[in-house]
Amino acid sequence: MAKKVAKVCKLQFMAGSAKPGPALASAGINMPQFCTQFNDATKDRKGDIVPVIITAYEDKSFEFVLKTTPAADLLKKAAGVKKASGTPNTVTAGTITEAQLREIAEYKLPDLNANDVEAAMRIVAGTARNMGIKIEGWN
Repeated sequence: MAKKVAKVCKLQFMAGSAKPGPALASAGINMPQFCTQFNDATKDRKGDIVPVIITAYEDKSFEFVLKTTPAADLLKKAAGVKKASGTPNTVTAGTITEAQLREIAEYKLPDLNANDVEAAMRIVAGTARNMGIKIEGWN
């Protein structure tokens, strides 16, 4: 018999350092157990933000699915900037190469609505444009 879903939460935590708190309390799950499992699953991605989708069931059990780091964070890291441009059309926050764009697109491909790397590159390039990050060799 299938379990009844009580709640589905989308949260973001730093890899390897999830802690019990109000965000997890709202999910209605065993917080220490989740934190232990999440931290073990993400210990190889230290320093990255990891989105997670938690499915909580009525019997207080849960399942979670890890997603890839947000494209904006990957772009900021690749460009070496702390934050994006407030006015992206006039002020450039930083630059990345087309090779870095391809690397980010390949990493993000499983979570994007794209069939191939070129389509994923266009999606990530749009995010970069909105952040004021220029891509060398990309029109």
